[in-house]
Amino acid sequence: MNTPTGTQSPTDTAPRRGTAAWALIVTSVASFMGALDNLVVTTALPAIRENLGGGLEDLEWTVSAYTLTFAVLLMFGAALGDRFGRRRMFAAGIGIFTAASAAAALASGIDGLVAARAVQGVGAALLMPLSLTLLTAAVPAAKRGAALGVWGAVQGIAVAAGPLVGGALTEYISWQWIFWLNVPLGIALIPLVLRKLDESHGANNRLDIPGTLLASGGLFGIVYGLIRGNADGWTSPGVLLGLFAGASLLIGFVLWELRAEHPMLPMRLFRSRSFSAINAASLLMFVGMFGSIFLLSQFLQGVGQYSPTEAGVRMLPWTGMSLIVAPIAGILSDRIGGRPVVATGLALQALGLGWIAVRLSADFSYASYLPAFVISGIGMAMYFAPAANVVMSSVRPAEQGIASGANNALREVGGALGVAVLAAVFASRGGYESAQAFTDGLRPALWAGAAAVAVGAGAALLIPGLRKADGRVVAGASAGSGDSADAEERVAVKL
Repeated sequence: MNTPTGTQSPTDTAPRRGTAAWALIVTSVASFMGALDNLVVTTALPAIRENLGGGLEDLEWTVSAYTLTFAVLLMFGAALGDRFGRRRMFAAGIGIFTAASAAAALASGIDGLVAARAVQGVGAALLMPLSLTLLTAAVPAAKRGAALGVWGAVQGIAVAAGPLVGGALTEYISWQWIFWLNVPLGIALIPLVLRKLDESHGANNRLDIPGTLLASGGLFGIVYGLIRGNADGWTSPGVLLGLFAGASLLIGFVLWELRAEHPMLPMRLFRSRSFSAINAASLLMFVGMFGSIFLLSQFLQGVGQYSPTEAGVRMLPWTGMSLIVAPIAGILSDRIGGRPVVATGLALQALGLGWIAVRLSADFSYASYLPAFVISGIGMAMYFAPAANVVMSSVRPAEQGIASGANNALREVGGALGVAVLAAVFASRGGYESAQAFTDGLRPALWAGAAAVAVGAGAALLIPGLRKADGRVVAGASAGSGDSADAEERVAVKL
């Protein structure tokens, strides 16, 4: 059984002094590894092909295998943490990720590399959602925004460093070192996790096997279809089967969760306007952002004639702004709430993408895009930490693990959807034949990305604001279950 607060089981202990600082360090480094490997392989693909062989489809799977297992198992990873202990499963996730990184570095063929990348995704599906849950549990509510700001900044650094680190290590050492880099970090982290972090469990100690199978199968079908759509054709049997079967399984998942005695993802969470709005905003943010970065990195190399490392450096004004802005955004969300910060960030991201679309030209001039990169970077950085705070504050403490898993899964689906949709728009209007053809395709794709992020900003405005109650700050209408007990659990928690 759980205690009245629902945050700990009888075997759990009260947070120890200094736990918050260690939680911030450990979870930030672990999430850095997971986020880095989302993009680090992209600039190493030519070297991998030269060394291991394989065709274009094989190279695509070195990226897609990680994304697929990561997205599909995120909610299951969070559920395992709730059942068997979040600290224990977090350490297990780091161990799996570290071992798979070593296997990827030692791979002697492309098939072995793809398999190792898939196992890496399994480890990341455990460590990423549980890093947010453990950090939230360890930090007092009044300081949570600042802590999540640092956590978000580290993830932003990982996103920024992915192409740059991959390009530099491949160019100056070897592609294997993009994976060896994770091994000493993982080995150092595991004892710190077990010694410095407190254990906690979710309110539901039973695994929802039917719900897990339905959600995992549904996400697999959707993400597989999105990944393969452009390569195989959107009307190909495999893609259509994946999309329709995935959608059907997800509908079945919702129907099952509505009647299950111990649901993996309680549907009542979506009664919370905060939870529903921030998840919609997150999905749309990743549609626009990941799809745009995917194409713009190729624009810098193909039209701008930069090397992978040089292109990564020139993306830093966008991707690297998280280092500066994310901690400030987290502190700001503690003071004024998450709604204005997230909505403003998404609006700036949409503005930046629109600016690039307007200025886009085959006559390349990096300086003309620099202000738009900075604006987009500020917007992206203003989203991450406050959005995480809104997600974790809109549910009961005992349900934060599965809430984090659901939000991460939607973001990954959004990223896959963004790459697929914007690539399809690009292909319908342009191509790789010339700089002009690339520009002709990129412009409408960027407008599509800007539109998605702008709609996400509108969704963020639906997040309830803050209200005062007896001198305390209460999340206005965020109760996940619709009763006053949930609202009381979130006294002093700012959205």
